[in-house]
Amino acid sequence: MVRKKIVKESEALLIIRDISSLVIDTLYKQAMNENAAFAFFYSNSTAQGERSATAILGSVLKQIVDGLDEVPERIVKAFRDRGKVSGDQRPTLREIVEFLRDISSARRTFIIIDALDECAPGHRAELLDALNHILQNSPSARIFLTGRPHIRGEVDRHLAGRAAIIFVMPTREDVVKYLRAKLKEDTVPEAMGEGLEEEIAQNIPKTVADM
Repeated sequence: MVRKKIVKESEALLIIRDISSLVIDTLYKQAMNENAAFAFFYSNSTAQGERSATAILGSVLKQIVDGLDEVPERIVKAFRDRGKVSGDQRPTLREIVEFLRDISSARRTFIIIDALDECAPGHRAELLDALNHILQNSPSARIFLTGRPHIRGEVDRHLAGRAAIIFVMPTREDVVKYLRAKLKEDTVPEAMGEGLEEEIAQNIPKTVADM
């Protein structure tokens, strides 16, 4: 019975994750073709301390800077000056937003935040406000967010109507086909009887529909 519950929850999430991964891969290829800046952050539900707005956008900034041929002098100076004053070179959220705004104003930039719903509500609101500030001041910035439907209203409010929201859901046939393929990869096949397999194939599509 425990095994059944674990399969239902994890497989349903994997289906949604595969869809978002396909979109992210497509955006990455487009960014590379355009010589654009690109950064991706997956909001892992187990990494509580790493999902603040500062931590997320700090990771985004690091990825973008790592992809530049030359680090902007303003960023170099800010890190150097901060280290001299406090010994801590980590920038504040405000500084990170300003750096991202400057970079994305001069160069087309793709920023992807995957599983936004995994952020705590307070962090999520702060993050969305920061992203809205970047969008307001950087016409070349493109931000792609993924999350479960319950945060839709929150995204609309904080991004002030700048978000185009698309609801993506696989068909029942897609889900069943995916499940059959995954079940064939089971490393303990003797634990999966025909009855349990059929129950999984019937119940998980319903679970996905409710997410």
